[in-house]
Amino acid sequence: MLSYRHLFHAGNFADVFKHCVLIQLVEGLARKDKPFCVLDTHAGAGRYALDAAWAQKTGEFREGIARLWGREGSAPEIEAYLAAVRAHNPDGALARYPGSPLLVRGLLRDTDRLLLCELHPADHPQLKALFAGDRRVAVHHRDGFEAIKALLPPPQRRGLLFIDPSFEQKHEFKRLLDTVCEVHKRWREGMIAVWYPILDRAPSERFCQQLAATGIPAILRAELGVAPYDSPVGMGGSGLVIVNPPWQLDRTLARILPELLATLRRDGHAGETRVEWLSPG
Repeated sequence: MLSYRHLFHAGNFADVFKHCVLIQLVEGLARKDKPFCVLDTHAGAGRYALDAAWAQKTGEFREGIARLWGREGSAPEIEAYLAAVRAHNPDGALARYPGSPLLVRGLLRDTDRLLLCELHPADHPQLKALFAGDRRVAVHHRDGFEAIKALLPPPQRRGLLFIDPSFEQKHEFKRLLDTVCEVHKRWREGMIAVWYPILDRAPSERFCQQLAATGIPAILRAELGVAPYDSPVGMGGSGLVIVNPPWQLDRTLARILPELLATLRRDGHAGETRVEWLSPG
């Protein structure tokens, strides 16, 4: 299925959480002099106009990036994320939101590489045009899960697999579990980050328990819930599981997620955060 379009949800609270963490993952790779590679399996269009009709229709960015826009005194990690978004809004007005491809590209060095996969027939041409002429970036019109088998492990050996699927498929969590296990067997030094929505606690909890039971070491879980997970109005939270996270990422997230929650939680709800190891390193 290809009905999902991220443009309706760009800049929402889940993007804020997801992209704050993503920047920390890539910065962790960049701390060493050796080159790295990032594979983004569901890259989308790459950049989104928040003043367009489709963004205005849902207005999800108003409960996400818009709540942080113009704030001062945030934690350095949150400020790094905001600075990356501001770079695409040079006049100071919040009009465009950079997706994960642009956020990662902004952290690449000359020796690093970014591999982007997008299957949607409308989003792929936009993504291709956005990175035209950048030799560090390769854009593929192919299924991201299929590309994993062909493109990993990368020649650089160091890197990140970032999986942010649409969850249109009924058995998406099972597919993700199988993918993480397969990738880890072939690329044990690789970092793997998987994003998931929380509309109901049970599916994601079962997924995390199954991951913990695989025996794969060093799996960190982080979650941000801004409303009850069984809320009838949209998604209440989302999470990331990260294999081989950067050193002390758990401490960083334990510090910044409560700050994000204080800004992003929906009115009348306390919300919650979670940072825990599913398996030790």
